[in-house]
Amino acid sequence: MTERSFRGAFPHQHGDPRGLIERINAQLRERIEEAVEMAGLELMVERRRRLGRQPPESSSAADRREFEETARELLAHLRDAFHGEITPEQRAEIERIEAGAEESARLLTGQALLARQLPDYWQRFEAYRAGYAQSRLEAPASKGGWLGRLLRS
Repeated sequence: MTERSFRGAFPHQHGDPRGLIERINAQLRERIEEAVEMAGLELMVERRRRLGRQPPESSSAADRREFEETARELLAHLRDAFHGEITPEQRAEIERIEAGAEESARLLTGQALLARQLPDYWQRFEAYRAGYAQSRLEAPASKGGWLGRLLRS
């Protein structure tokens, strides 16, 4: 067994070429992504429970797509909610850093910036998340598929 040349308090960070700020930003982004995914999953499970449907299964491609769509919609809701309360300068900065990125990455990047700038970010996040979940749970069930569209006509 080989010994590491340096044993520090945080050995998992040794060999990481990123600087401290880059690592912090990446961890913050991961934390936001985890929070959004957990909130999306909780919403999905509760909505299915209320509709008398089975919980999502990790092996189901359709459930995975629904989960990803739920998380993306929550991120978009968070962006809109925060945009309504921040300064025009903050909005411009978010739009600048979001430019050119794929949608999910763009939305996460904007949230990470807000988390660094707003001292009450997580309290607002939780309030917006709860409001979004409540509105989705109170919304009538949509009739999906071609049969649902036919019956709505």
